[in-house]
Amino acid sequence: MRIWLLTIGEPLPAAEGAKDRLHRTGSFGRYLASRGHAVVWWTSTFDHFRKKHLMLGDGVIDDPSGLMIRPLRGCGYQRNVSVARFVDHIQVARRFTELSAQEPKPDILVSALPTVEMCLAAEEYGVRFGVPTVVDLRDMWPDIIAEAGPKPVRSLARLMLSPLFRQSHRACASATALTGITDAFVDWGLQRGQRARSVLDCAFPFAYDPEAASSAEMREAEGFWDARGIAAGMSDLVVCYFGNIGHQIDLAHVLEAARRLQTKGARVRFVLCGSGEELEKYRSNAAGLANVLLPGWVNRAQIQVLMKRSSLGLDPLRERFDFLATVNNKAVEYMSAGLGIVSSPGYGTLSELLSNGACGVSYPSGDAVALAAHLLRLTENREEVNSIGANALALFRRRFSPEIVYPAMEDHLELVCDQYRHEESNGSRQRSGSNN
Repeated sequence: MRIWLLTIGEPLPAAEGAKDRLHRTGSFGRYLASRGHAVVWWTSTFDHFRKKHLMLGDGVIDDPSGLMIRPLRGCGYQRNVSVARFVDHIQVARRFTELSAQEPKPDILVSALPTVEMCLAAEEYGVRFGVPTVVDLRDMWPDIIAEAGPKPVRSLARLMLSPLFRQSHRACASATALTGITDAFVDWGLQRGQRARSVLDCAFPFAYDPEAASSAEMREAEGFWDARGIAAGMSDLVVCYFGNIGHQIDLAHVLEAARRLQTKGARVRFVLCGSGEELEKYRSNAAGLANVLLPGWVNRAQIQVLMKRSSLGLDPLRERFDFLATVNNKAVEYMSAGLGIVSSPGYGTLSELLSNGACGVSYPSGDAVALAAHLLRLTENREEVNSIGANALALFRRRFSPEIVYPAMEDHLELVCDQYRHEESNGSRQRSGSNN
């Protein structure tokens, strides 16, 4: 098949990003290319994490796997919640509309939500050229923006974002099929699009491809962590975190838990990796905490070495409606390395998964006392740490490995194409949401 993937905001295998781990679209795109499909990944030149462009204008990246990457230039932005970010999304979607019409027609388009702009551009293309479209639900957009502020202003925020809510409805209503990272996300999309579930609407979890870095990269990464006091075979309980260090994630309570554990003399080390607008604030707040390291952004090899040297993975989510419905990429990444997970909040989809799989523990969001208590107990029970780590790896292999997830996603795309062609040939096809 000829498959187009539309996702912005993921790391690209280019320039500085060449050492970053690929996320869902990049990894799945490489898998599809390895299976003989002609795959084009339409994305942005803008690095969402480093807040900089990877190239001066629109470009083409020919990945060694056979995946073709088409980065499109927008204005970029410096803050995740900003007018500039919305403008950037519009510009990238318009560039897709302009350039895609000049390319050979694909058999199917898969666009990630967010962004609604790219989803709508894909669906407009699908209507124009008779191509099925899939919306892959990653974030509940723009709901998460409206809910990010204090409660008194949320109603006003929803009013101001009403155009985006209407676009979100259109994107979910008009797609040939909806997929998502959990069933709860698919249910959200069906409700947003006011459509009934069909056989084409289903969930596929995040998969993590533990692609090994080169020997030279691994040696460099080992030296990186040795120089920062995170050595192989440490007796300390090393708790790692990877991700954006911004307003969405609360690390203040983690620092408070570290302070409590340091006072008790507990052998626990926190290594909190990532960049974002809150990084320098947390570095300042962590002054005097010998058990906390905030190294900033780390690459693929550095992540792999740190996970080998860690005891547990930290996944501190806020008590927010979308987080309660997710099993995020971070959790799957920890599982792939055989790390038990310490997560918040204390209920929801991820908490239930950890409890049922005996591969982690959960605590109430923002509760430093509860987090410290869990870790203090685990420092005294290394057998439990080893047990939940082994269970996490077993669960990853059963449900989240690329060998399980990607073939199922590939089969699903073929099913969507087959049913679309069947309905077209019978003259029975009616675009979902066409009357909305």
